[in-house]
Amino acid sequence: MSTSPTAQVSDLFVIGGGINGCGIARDAAGRGLSVTLAEMGDLASATSSASTKLFHGGLRYLEYFELRLVREALIERETLLRAMPHISWPMRFVLPYHPGMRFEAETPTSRLLSLVMPWMRGRRPAWLIRLGLFLYDTLGGRRILPGTRTLDLTTGPEGAPLREEFRRAYEYSDCWIEDSRLVVLNARDAEARGARILTRHRVVRAEREQDLWRIEVEATETGTRDTHYARMLINAAGPWVGEVIKDRIDIRSDEGVRLVRGSHIVTRKLYDHEKCYFFQGEDGRIIFAIPYETDFTLIGTTDAEHDDPDTPPVCTPEERAYLCRFASRYFRRPVTDEDIVWTYSGVRPLYDDGASSATAATRDYTLKVDDRGGAPVLNIFGGKITTYRRLAEAALALIVPHFEAPATPGGAAREMPGDWTAGVPLPGGDFAVAEVPDLIARLRQDYPFLDAFWARRMIRAYGTDAWAILGAAKAPGDLGEGFGATLHAAEVEWLMSHEYARTAEDVVWRRSKLGLRLGADEITALDDWMRLHRGRARSAAE
Repeated sequence: MSTSPTAQVSDLFVIGGGINGCGIARDAAGRGLSVTLAEMGDLASATSSASTKLFHGGLRYLEYFELRLVREALIERETLLRAMPHISWPMRFVLPYHPGMRFEAETPTSRLLSLVMPWMRGRRPAWLIRLGLFLYDTLGGRRILPGTRTLDLTTGPEGAPLREEFRRAYEYSDCWIEDSRLVVLNARDAEARGARILTRHRVVRAEREQDLWRIEVEATETGTRDTHYARMLINAAGPWVGEVIKDRIDIRSDEGVRLVRGSHIVTRKLYDHEKCYFFQGEDGRIIFAIPYETDFTLIGTTDAEHDDPDTPPVCTPEERAYLCRFASRYFRRPVTDEDIVWTYSGVRPLYDDGASSATAATRDYTLKVDDRGGAPVLNIFGGKITTYRRLAEAALALIVPHFEAPATPGGAAREMPGDWTAGVPLPGGDFAVAEVPDLIARLRQDYPFLDAFWARRMIRAYGTDAWAILGAAKAPGDLGEGFGATLHAAEVEWLMSHEYARTAEDVVWRRSKLGLRLGADEITALDDWMRLHRGRARSAAE
């Protein structure tokens, strides 16, 4: 085929600016492939900013015998922690236990236990939970995170907020992650390695023209359209993966996606210590209660079927009530609707494995290459945020053969670099996990006007980039206009020029969670300021 003389042909065109799309873009760009990524909204504006904010192995997945998924995720926890110690950190989880607790009996483990020990039907004995935690400690080969221990809830601070019936608990390790910042930093690193990142650009149509994809893209803010060409298409559209297959690229696929809504509530701070709770319910589900943004508690998540990806997910009144009831079975003081300060929901695009319920549907990922009609397309189903880097490596294992060339007479074979992302820090993450307190202290020493909250927020969001944002400032006034909650113009300008932010919503709900602290008038003033200053924003890679 022929293209216009000015048409740029990318090796890969990625549809979707969530964690899978940005993770693949970064990995591919680092191997020398030319990459264009188009996201119809802001980066991480759907599923990837609506998680429970954890890097975890998925303790409950052991009950479904998903050992490979759990092992891969457990190994990844520490790999990712080393690469992003600013936006990820270790946390300890408290799993309260009471021998009278009963549980949903339809998991594979429960069914097996019912066969060999029928008198235990509907119960998880303590030895079974401890066995699961032993596997959780050993499957991934821990080096940084401490292992499981037993707690006496009658004497420790972990028992103070819980009902008196809970006298014993198990404490184990997992990790926190700032999910939407993870996406943005992957996109930044991809662009620094040569990728082109297009936010607010919607793929209208893509079709094969012999050995290339011809992709029509619309800028959602202006309505203008451009044509792109690529040798391979990556469908990482998350909840819209099925819609892209059916309506925009028009290929046949036997694979299906199951949309599952997960809702969370954020309440005023429910307890004083910094550990998380893992609560088990009689319906077979679990929820977490997690210290959040210093002054709040995050509780979630639900699992509910979601029919249409174009229907914005919201935490329904029924889900709010469910999470309050669930948490109140454990907390001494009941959690009520009046405690809730914010809710959020996301749609998980799970691979449709025919499971009987949303809770039982696999969280593993499935990658399918279709090259039956010419230029190949890779469709991505499922996945979880903890294994995004391994998903990207698996995707590149399928992508690379389409770009490597065998040796020819008188010529050498074209071989591409192998896996490279393990341990390579994301922007701002070039320091050790244990150095965070020292980094915060050094930032306060260099900028004495920062209080403890402000300094911690800057390091936890930006790591070593905090110094670039604060620059030569000697006082808050040197950072430009203040918008409240320690947010100033210098930081907003950085987010616009380096992190693709376009609106106040991008800043206060995805690049940060300052929306919990800013009033509606302050957010409106920020949005107005950003609208006036958008033309000054530089390329994010500069």
